[in-house]
Amino acid sequence: MNTSRPALTLTLALALTGLTVVAVAQGLPKLAQKKVYKVGFAQTESNNPWRIAQTKSMQDEAKRLGHQLVYTDAAGSAAKQVSDVDSMIAQRVDAIFLAPREEKPLAAAVKKARAAGIPVILLDRNVDQKLAKAGTDYVTFIGSDFIEEGRRVGNWLAKNKKGEARIIQLLGTTGSSPANDRRKGFEDAIKGKAGMRILASQTGDFARDKGRQVMETLLQANPTVNVVYAHNDEMAIGAIAALEAAGKKPGKDVMVLSIDGGREIVKLLVDGKVNYVVECNPKFGPKAFETLKNYAAGKPIPAKIINPDREFTSANAKSLLASAY
Repeated sequence: MNTSRPALTLTLALALTGLTVVAVAQGLPKLAQKKVYKVGFAQTESNNPWRIAQTKSMQDEAKRLGHQLVYTDAAGSAAKQVSDVDSMIAQRVDAIFLAPREEKPLAAAVKKARAAGIPVILLDRNVDQKLAKAGTDYVTFIGSDFIEEGRRVGNWLAKNKKGEARIIQLLGTTGSSPANDRRKGFEDAIKGKAGMRILASQTGDFARDKGRQVMETLLQANPTVNVVYAHNDEMAIGAIAALEAAGKKPGKDVMVLSIDGGREIVKLLVDGKVNYVVECNPKFGPKAFETLKNYAAGKPIPAKIINPDREFTSANAKSLLASAY
């Protein structure tokens, strides 16, 4: 049982690579070194292949290492996820892996865990940095650079779209870090580029059917659309269904761009219905538990640990299909 409490001081060490500043875990709850940990994993939802792959990776790695994983599924509710973290605190887990549903509500949960002497590692989504910070309130964020993901999509579009781009943007969950950052990265990339125009942006909540419904509505209001940028594969696949129902050819009449890189969307790219995909790797298990081990050993942990993400194009999709999750 972890009974330690946060220390009062925080020291900073300079990483050996470049000028990256790394937080040393003296201002955070300590984690004793031992063979078996009781670790919480507060998942945000399990309604899509990406989340299912992430959960499986965490469960598989915990099992391989012999750790006890206390798993919860917030079913898309920030309020339930806060309650899930409260339950883990009550169970006195040694540490918590948290994939925050939304940035603001879960920042308070992170600080509550810290006050209880339980270190938190954020996975794939961040919390509001005005409310909670790495090295002070939580150990680190492990995940993709969401701004860079959006920027890569925008840059690819600016380079490859001939003529005017009339864009519908399907946003992720309102208030979530990937939705905020993928929008910023994309919009920054196309800002000032000739012929780039966003007709409409609306949330599809990272869900396939909602993405389809929103696309149907936006398509009626914006029949001249020729580019769809979806913040994840599920919404992109929903948008493809809406386009086909309206008699349009996705990938030809309307470019389809996505982020995540699951096998289903990569197969659609091979089939010519999708034009470009940036990967967001869901296999967090090995890196998450390696980071936990390093933290317990007192090693410096970067404030952010960025996963490498590939891109899928018409040139490489077929060869990379088997390796997509």
